[in-house]
Amino acid sequence: MLDGSGPYGAYLSRGKSRVENGKEINVNAYRKLLAKAVRVLVPGILVLLSSPGALRAQQFLNVDCTGANPFAYPSINAALPNATPGTFILVTGPCTENVSLNGQNALNLGAYFGQTATINGAISINNSQNLFLYGLNVTNTAGDGITVSNSSRGISLNVCSSNGNAGLGLRVNGGSNVIIGASGAFSHNAGGGMNIDGQSQVGLVAWAGPVDISNNTGPGVWESGSSLFETLGATNITNNVSGPGTNPGFGIELVGGARAQVGGLFGPNTVAGNQAGGAFLQENSEISFWSIGQPNLIQGNGPVGVLAGLGSQVTFYDISGPLGAQITDHTSAGVDIYANSQVFFHGTNEVLRNGTVADPRSAGIRVDGNSEAFLRGGQISGNSGPGVLVLVNSSADFSGVSFSGNNGVIACDSSSTMVSDLTGPSSTPPAGVSCRTPHGLGGRQITKTQPLVPDWSAQKAQHDRYAKLAVKH
Repeated sequence: MLDGSGPYGAYLSRGKSRVENGKEINVNAYRKLLAKAVRVLVPGILVLLSSPGALRAQQFLNVDCTGANPFAYPSINAALPNATPGTFILVTGPCTENVSLNGQNALNLGAYFGQTATINGAISINNSQNLFLYGLNVTNTAGDGITVSNSSRGISLNVCSSNGNAGLGLRVNGGSNVIIGASGAFSHNAGGGMNIDGQSQVGLVAWAGPVDISNNTGPGVWESGSSLFETLGATNITNNVSGPGTNPGFGIELVGGARAQVGGLFGPNTVAGNQAGGAFLQENSEISFWSIGQPNLIQGNGPVGVLAGLGSQVTFYDISGPLGAQITDHTSAGVDIYANSQVFFHGTNEVLRNGTVADPRSAGIRVDGNSEAFLRGGQISGNSGPGVLVLVNSSADFSGVSFSGNNGVIACDSSSTMVSDLTGPSSTPPAGVSCRTPHGLGGRQITKTQPLVPDWSAQKAQHDRYAKLAVKH
């Protein structure tokens, strides 16, 4: 307040008394001096704020790789030395450069919200934390598109693509953590879609989806080293083909204790048209296909939908919704389990139209080599060969399953057994059942914890914050 009662009241009162006492204050001279200062300082401040190295640029650094904006940085690499934690680097492309984000923290890099920027080159992220990349379309004709390594954590790729690279679309290793948010694409790459290794994690949170991992030479997703791949849908892993050497065209390939969670929440997951098979697991790896209202569609992947061996495990779990997983139209088997491995079906899952007359081992589900199948509910129909084929010291334990249109319900060799709700150990088996039942104690009680609905609010909040701030004015 200016009535003498505020913090400046005593000063104003003293000034007033001085005037009253005849001690003049040269107000006119003060006003002239102030006006002169304003004329001198304001243009300089405006020039400072409009320059690339401005104080304001510590928060927002503008990059225009086209050269149309003379006040913007000409490249991302030119802007990076001036970035501090919390900085937004907003890019107008296309940019032809290799971008290295080494030791960065809390950096936002991307196109203006609602737009995209093309990067002709590679993006490598090393030993960095809490980076948010938005709207970047990466193509590297000399190698991998995006690489995240060396314990980089909290790396978010939102509405980003890495397509048409000479190597991989995305490589993640060294205990790193990556979230792919909103939507994305990792397709048409010469070395495969994604490679996840060294106890790393990649999560797909595609609430605005889908994420497309398709038409790669090599697997859509390759994973090893006790790493984790997760998706909440919608995800398309389709039409990946085999490359030269040992680079098979599976949709998902897991080895070395790798794990995958394929969840239908935001939309359906489609694994289809992959040349070598839909999913391949070895060496104590695990994959779960679960559904909360959206199905997992595994369709027409060459010889097999899901192939698991050497101590691996596969789960199909329908939590809620009309359909969990649908596994259809493969030339040998819908699901093939071998070498001390297990498969578990729970709920409304369908295994349909798999196998061919030319393959004597065709079946809806094939269980081989000291392996086990547990089925609770679902439908197995229209397969060439038996609904379930059990070989070499293996077993099938099932109840509540609907069989129709197969070449037999279940067939076992002399070393294998079944426990089911179809027949007891001493009763005459119904038509299509050629498998012995070793006891009348009933099937095993299986309790498997349902996955919790994931909390993706933090990823959405980060996206919304970028949408609010990264706007071109």
